[in-house]
Amino acid sequence: MKSSRVLLLGRPNVGKSTFINTLFGQKLAITSPRPQTTRFPIHAKFRDERGEITFIDTPGVFRKAKDALSKSINKRTLATFADEVDAVVYMMDPTREKDFEEARVLGLFRQMKTKKMVAFTKLDLGQKYLAQYSYIFDEVAEEDIFKISCLKGTHIPSLIDRLFEIAPEKSEIGFDQDGPMDEQDTTTPATNLDSKTWLAELVREKVFLNTRKEVPYATNVEVDEVVEKEDGMLVIKARIVTTNDTYKKMLIGARGRRVKAIGMAVRKELELATNKHVFIELLVEVDRHWVEKY
Repeated sequence: MKSSRVLLLGRPNVGKSTFINTLFGQKLAITSPRPQTTRFPIHAKFRDERGEITFIDTPGVFRKAKDALSKSINKRTLATFADEVDAVVYMMDPTREKDFEEARVLGLFRQMKTKKMVAFTKLDLGQKYLAQYSYIFDEVAEEDIFKISCLKGTHIPSLIDRLFEIAPEKSEIGFDQDGPMDEQDTTTPATNLDSKTWLAELVREKVFLNTRKEVPYATNVEVDEVVEKEDGMLVIKARIVTTNDTYKKMLIGARGRRVKAIGMAVRKELELATNKHVFIELLVEVDRHWVEKY
């Protein structure tokens, strides 16, 4: 059987998390149109009759990391480069112009001493700026360059086939390097996230989608309790933590409408995913120092 560890690399919003979700056919990594949605590396195991591939989805690398949260994200991302991997897939978005963040990621890619592959993402949206990335065709073999659509799944099977082709043979396959991956947990697919962390990420995704400007970047989510009742109902108690009273009021909204909308979006997605009734209690509180603890 083959077993491989593959690092996904790219600037913010290039489509790494969408790739993971498309490949597994379920929500493993949260997504939003905003940068800095993913805050820490996520390990996800893909298995078929050929063996397994552990994908490591890294947060995007920021060129400018002035605030404490961005610095923490960059530190966690860069720490993943110290891990031993069998291949790296550099994801490039030809719908956007090449910029300083792209240049920094390219520098990291060039430094890696492992098998290198490239995936041009968002094929369904066109390739307006592809010419700006043409240099990569001189650095990576043609058979290791793919043009994919994460939303439609286009050419993703070909990329997976190639990754299995180059994957090393291993006599034993296990989870020892990637932490807990409880496949029996109905709320957490085969990832290194425990159920509370995964649920907190799901709530945070809905915060990103329901708030504007700087509000989502000043928030974190803590899940305090997950209980399955005798009748099968899933009861979740969680807190949205933000840095000041102004953001708290914005998160709650007039007559509590915004926090209710966030909770309803989480409940609907969980009920669809688990086929269970879900009750979620969301509180909003202020902790001016939560970023320092992150």
